[in-house]
Amino acid sequence: MDPMNTIVAKNIKRLREENKLSMEELSKLSSVSKSMLAQIERGEGNPTLSTLWKISNGMKVPFDALTVRPERAYEIVRTSEVQPLLEDSGKVKNYSIFPDDENRRFAVYYLELAEDSYWESDPHLKGTTEFITVFEGRIAIHVEGQTFSVEKGESIRFQADNTHSYRNTGTEKAVLHMILYNP
Repeated sequence: MDPMNTIVAKNIKRLREENKLSMEELSKLSSVSKSMLAQIERGEGNPTLSTLWKISNGMKVPFDALTVRPERAYEIVRTSEVQPLLEDSGKVKNYSIFPDDENRRFAVYYLELAEDSYWESDPHLKGTTEFITVFEGRIAIHVEGQTFSVEKGESIRFQADNTHSYRNTGTEKAVLHMILYNP
């Protein structure tokens, strides 16, 4: 399995070329510097989730269009073999388990949030709904001016087309699955 930065590099370059965008045009649309875009397209470094959201929103494509792996008839995904996207200095690890292939209209993620970690997500595409189930720990999700506490064995659903955040409010690592539905 290719490392995530290689998959992201190939997908961004392909999408940019399909949309006939120069690096400079994509830089203006995404507010990500041209040098950073070039570095990402070469597969160098690990772009943050925030940077990838800026690029996907700038190109007006689902986030998962950047992380989609080549389609196979079947697929077993071993989280240990997936390179996570990192936030909060590596305390938030987001594993893209089943990215949206632009036909499926949903994506599945596995997340680990270290104790006292925090991540604020940019708005997803209009109409996107997020479904989260917590398997370990406790998190607070702030969305539309409200904060919800979700603990082990609980799930939450919310509209994710606005800024929202996640905070580990427990005393242990929080583990959760997230499904993004793109209408």
